[in-house]
Amino acid sequence: MSKAFTNITFTPAVRDWQERNGSRQSYQRFEQGPLTGDRLGPVEQDFVRSIDGFYQATVASNGWPYVQFRGGKPGFLRVLDEQTLGYADLRGNKQFLSMGNLSTDDRVMLFLMDYENQERLKIWGRARISQDPGLVEKLAGLQATGKAERAVLIHMEAYDWNCSQHIPQRITLQAK
Repeated sequence: MSKAFTNITFTPAVRDWQERNGSRQSYQRFEQGPLTGDRLGPVEQDFVRSIDGFYQATVASNGWPYVQFRGGKPGFLRVLDEQTLGYADLRGNKQFLSMGNLSTDDRVMLFLMDYENQERLKIWGRARISQDPGLVEKLAGLQATGKAERAVLIHMEAYDWNCSQHIPQRITLQAK
């Protein structure tokens, strides 16, 4: 658990619940010391490169969250540097919920699951949408089938590996 994670997630209400339920003291130590968890290390980068899908949460202007699945071949979510991820946004059903939400609130949360190995990595960041054709083409290389229409760049602010205790083990069937 990192200080960057606790800075984002341990709101006053969360800290109050921790206090009332006896876990505040054990988590308080993660809020101390230098900032950690705001850059992806080699282990996190390898994990990101290995996944074939993730869940992306955005926030609508009315405050409601929206979660969308994104998928492709392993590596479609690109590690551009230790704080930047990117992917090509494919043409979909033309509801534009994620894009609309990101145009009014750039906060995004990615939930990366590896069911086979019972691991999950959560990433908080700020997204920027780009129409740059060169960038879109670069990011579209490992995407699932479909037309890439824009690029989404995510400046990571925090990450957290989550407890694997309740992750069911599942195996992904590879498409032929």
